[in-house]
Amino acid sequence: MWTFFAILSNSVGTYQSIATLAYRSEEEIVDEVLHQVLSAIQNAPSNSKKICTLYIDKLCRDKNISAAARLLRSLRDKNIGLSPDAYNLLLVAAGEENDIDLLSQIFKDLLVSYESIHSASYLSFAKAFAKTSDSGMLLRVVREVSELICQRNAAVVNRIIFAFANCGQVDKALMLFEHLKTLKCEPDLVTYNTVLGILGRASKVDEMLHKFASMKEANIVPDIVSYNTLLNSLRKAGRLDLSLVFFREMGEKGIEPDLRTYTALIECSGRLGQLEESLRLFGEMKLRGIQPSIYVYRSLIHFSKKMGKLELAMNISEEMNACLANLVGPKDFKKKYR
Repeated sequence: MWTFFAILSNSVGTYQSIATLAYRSEEEIVDEVLHQVLSAIQNAPSNSKKICTLYIDKLCRDKNISAAARLLRSLRDKNIGLSPDAYNLLLVAAGEENDIDLLSQIFKDLLVSYESIHSASYLSFAKAFAKTSDSGMLLRVVREVSELICQRNAAVVNRIIFAFANCGQVDKALMLFEHLKTLKCEPDLVTYNTVLGILGRASKVDEMLHKFASMKEANIVPDIVSYNTLLNSLRKAGRLDLSLVFFREMGEKGIEPDLRTYTALIECSGRLGQLEESLRLFGEMKLRGIQPSIYVYRSLIHFSKKMGKLELAMNISEEMNACLANLVGPKDFKKKYR
């Protein structure tokens, strides 16, 4: 290990002296750095990916992004294995420099090189478009991506849409969804669930309901995720009437409700002062064998106190404490039910 770090330290020291020579052309710098990388790999072959990533990182930090991209391509052409981290460094750097063409090429290279890539790569890709309002350019890039990986384009485009929404570019995420046909990509269940979630988080309830209807018109059968997304958004909007309609629809379609389903319904009815309905749903949930979460208990205690039912609140609190060890709590709620 110490030998490896000694090799890197010596190599990077040499690179630093080259990078500071302004009279060197980019091609000369890349050739010299490539020579150093190959020498370092020869001395520590088991750490080849780390070595490549380190040199690309150094070039990016020195704002030699074009040189870093050329180095990456040269290494790939020599069939030297590269870590996704090397691509991610370039994605971030290209985005910071607002170099969409380079960003697009690196992103496509990454998708071709790996069957599955980390969500951070999608986020870096999406963030780069925050500074531009050119929807045509975005559609062109995503279309190129879709055509390049046609066998898995739906999964990739779904993640691109999610990434745009996740970094606050909701309008662009929805624009991509509306242009899926021009991207030669058919929306699937995951696509619709993603869009339902985006609209729900944006409090666009009417538009969310419209998309849910169009989903069924397209013969895409909603699943538990679809319904829970609807119910959670309707909970926030205080629409218990519609929540119960969709809850009954779930039963008619044979979709078993889960903890998230009941949590949304109990909280929605409780917030509207319908404590009896919350308690009825709570009892029904337990009869189905669904273990309540600590959140459900706390909500019921809060609603009971708010309605002046102090004895009821105390009884629910005692029940919660008696089974506290078995309840889904803050640490594992997302892990178990995400």
